[in-house]
Amino acid sequence: MRKKYFICVCFMFLTGCETIVNWMAFFPAVTKSTVVEDMPAGVKEIYITADDNIRLQCFFVPNSLSKNLVVYFHGNAGNIYDRIPELIDLAKTGVSVLGIGYRGYGKSIGKPSESGICKDGEASLKYATEELGYSPDKIFMCGRSLGTVVALNISVKRKLAGIILITPMTSGKEMAKSHGFGPLAVIAGEAFNNLKKLPEIISPVLIIHGDRDEVVPWAMGEQIFELLQVSKKMVTIGGGFHNDLEFTNPELYWNSIKEFVQIHGGK
Repeated sequence: MRKKYFICVCFMFLTGCETIVNWMAFFPAVTKSTVVEDMPAGVKEIYITADDNIRLQCFFVPNSLSKNLVVYFHGNAGNIYDRIPELIDLAKTGVSVLGIGYRGYGKSIGKPSESGICKDGEASLKYATEELGYSPDKIFMCGRSLGTVVALNISVKRKLAGIILITPMTSGKEMAKSHGFGPLAVIAGEAFNNLKKLPEIISPVLIIHGDRDEVVPWAMGEQIFELLQVSKKMVTIGGGFHNDLEFTNPELYWNSIKEFVQIHGGK
């Protein structure tokens, strides 16, 4: 164990903390150019350009019966193309959906980092308001796992329709501790710190978390819920792990989102 710590510490000093944090946090998969030709009907592949000229592969699922939009940010692995079935199911709750592909994921260019994916988030909000024509009070931010970092970062001091946090993490440091990194958790520093954003969140929040989450402990979602000072609701999926909430109890999962949208999306 001491040898393992020594190797990691040496690597940290040789490469820098940010490099090792990014290496541990992001697991992007590319999208084959031919794959998107077989997309389900009604799903549109679009591209959004961030302010640093990074071109992002995204998917839009319109719902002509709704005036509300959910901007969706996925977790740290795979890509947004993998989430198309989830985007379609999300649209069935009564919203249009804009699924964002981070830099370095799918067919998006660049390399992922915390600051980078937060820029991607800002670009998505700009696109939603300026290109798609949604006002902020009709936009919901939805983040899953690592995507909650982006959703909360965009929502700071912004009055939106609402924020949906699925399996939210408290911080990179606490995540490292929960996965047994011990003293090495300090490497994370202030990375992916959702807790520091909470005092400046002013929109309603829905949290969905499984009580058997093996990746992001349920207690993290509970801590975030307790610290929020806005209209809020926490839904616990009994028996739910990190990646199976919508399958463990689909009725509770999707109805919770649908109800939240109906309450806070307006007419």
